[in-house]
Amino acid sequence: MEAAIDRIMQTYDLLMNRRAAANDEARVKVTEYVTTLFEAGEKDMNRLTVCGLTYLRELDGSNDPVKAGYTGL
Repeated sequence: MEAAIDRIMQTYDLLMNRRAAANDEARVKVTEYVTTLFEAGEKDMNRLTVCGLTYLRELDGSNDPVKAGYTGL
């Protein structure tokens, strides 16, 4: 699980240019989220990584389908 969290944070740091305090806050949040997934039975590191990155992008608003042009029609 720690390997997945490290991988998430390395990838997220490449995507976003953020302060160290913001990175620490993001790590705490994604650790809680990935822990929940892990305890629920998800053991695949790749799936944990993708879910963690998606979670962080949703938190910061960069994964907004409306902004991306998806209207659902």
